[in-house]
Amino acid sequence: MGSRKALIGSGGAALAVLTFINLFNYLDRYVVSTLVESLRRSELHLTDTQAGSLMSGFLIVFALVGPIFGFLGDSRSRPRLIAFGVACWSIATALSGLAWNFASLFAARAAVGVGEAAYVTIGPSLLSDYFPPGDRGRVMAIFFCAIPVGSALGYVVGGFMDVHFGWRMAFFVAGVPGLILALLCLGLRDPPRGGQDGKETGQPRAASRPAANYLELLKNRPYVLTIAGYAAYTFALGGLAYWIPAFLERVRHVPEKSATFSFGIIVVITGFVGTFAGGWLGDFCARYTQRAYLWISAAATLAAVPFAWLALTVAAPRTYLVCMVIAQLLMFLSTGPINATIVNLVRPTQRSSANALGVFSIHLLGDVPSPLLIGLISTHSSLQQGVKLVPLAILVSGVIWIFGALAQPAGLAAAKMQGVPGLGAPR
Repeated sequence: MGSRKALIGSGGAALAVLTFINLFNYLDRYVVSTLVESLRRSELHLTDTQAGSLMSGFLIVFALVGPIFGFLGDSRSRPRLIAFGVACWSIATALSGLAWNFASLFAARAAVGVGEAAYVTIGPSLLSDYFPPGDRGRVMAIFFCAIPVGSALGYVVGGFMDVHFGWRMAFFVAGVPGLILALLCLGLRDPPRGGQDGKETGQPRAASRPAANYLELLKNRPYVLTIAGYAAYTFALGGLAYWIPAFLERVRHVPEKSATFSFGIIVVITGFVGTFAGGWLGDFCARYTQRAYLWISAAATLAAVPFAWLALTVAAPRTYLVCMVIAQLLMFLSTGPINATIVNLVRPTQRSSANALGVFSIHLLGDVPSPLLIGLISTHSSLQQGVKLVPLAILVSGVIWIFGALAQPAGLAAAKMQGVPGLGAPR
């Protein structure tokens, strides 16, 4: 697989291509968040519970299909699987614009989850084989900077198209460009698994035993705690990302165009600064202790809790703006370190499976239930009360990551992780 001729062979070029695709991944995912109020007023007449279930339905499929692509990603051509995923989610996003009732819209959004599951589970695994362990904090920071940028573009593009052309056109514009990106994926080189970790592996040892592979991951305590904290983190970010436009319109009485644009700008700025700063800081500190990635994530997340609470409970616009910027900045500091931790805690031949199990867990326990739970609280009480779940989940995330850091041996640098017993080292 590693010898296949490819148009895109260098690590830097592959990182650029995969990051750009990841941007459209999150644009497609979050464009629906800007359309909630329009969907409620449209001929579909969605309730808040139904609107919240659109993201939950997508994420349930996303999480359930992820382990299948994780197994395939550890044993098959990763560029081809990624190309399939990109084409699948792009077509499903465009089809969302043709929905005629809630059920058809729900089915289209759920189908987006199939395509995104392929990309999110396999993309980080492919990237990790282009770069050595000591560079992966920064590499993952660059790759995952597409989360804030793509999400913000989802708010901005979705809000703009909705205001000027209607909610159906917003889905068409978000989905169609991905078909071109799917073709670009086929030009990527598939490097040997483990080639950057001091060894090359042809076929994965556990490729024929996917169940055993996942059971082995569940016995890796630092990995399990990392994923558990990531689930709480994802609960918070997923609920906030989905409901903040409606919260600003309904609770803070901000016009739709201003609500989507202002939050999009906050996400872009804090996402860029926080993600890059966290990746650089993680790689620097990991020279001295392999616990650095998790300690940085835990400290930054806990520091974000009071600012998130104030942003969502204090009505003063200036207080909201300042506190939301600080909270988002601190939250995004964790992006690079936590994803570098996941790939460094396991064997090279387990990385797609580790990402897949992580995707399954963080979404099943995180942003699958959070939009729906916030919507339910909003239906029976108010959206003001529903969003208070967000800072509580942030607190839980930081506490779990403290235990995750303590579960790792303290002495070795990140670049040496692959040889540490108990951290997924070859037995």
